Amino acid sequence: MIHAHANTPCSPQDTEAFLGVAEDIAAARGQRMTRIRRKVLQLLIEASEPAKAYDLLERLDGEGSAKPPTIYRALDFLQELGLAHKIESLNAYVACGHASHRHSAIFLICENCGRAEELHSVTTTDALQAETEAAGFKLARAVIEARGLCRTCAA
Repeated sequence: MIHAHANTPCSPQDTEAFLGVAEDIAAARGQRMTRIRRKVLQLLIEASEPAKAYDLLERLDGEGSAKPPTIYRALDFLQELGLAHKIESLNAYVACGHASHRHSAIFLICENCGRAEELHSVTTTDALQAETEAAGFKLARAVIEARGLCRTCAA
């Protein structure tokens, strides 16, 4: 998939449509979007900022007797399918609307308001791939985090 702009918002914009896409991606890989997995993904899509696992657990609203391992298994599943990313420095998760292809996640994290935006930069991803290959390293995945002020806080 080629993007016209380097900075393409990666968060899904239509929750129901993306949940349908997620179902299709899981089925294509012989997996199932269980009720819990679907709800966790929905919560990530609807979150206004990166969500921590325990916050998601609190917001499951009666989805069985979900415990921390249940949330972490769901998050691992969503990451494996490319439907979510983990922002390591925040120990938090975001939904990714570009699940149709593998890419390195590049996050712009605002040090003032705490919001994180995923930058879809083909150039950066290609450069990272080339440099790791030149070092004899087989890159599986990468998460790059850049900190500063978002466009709202910087204004």
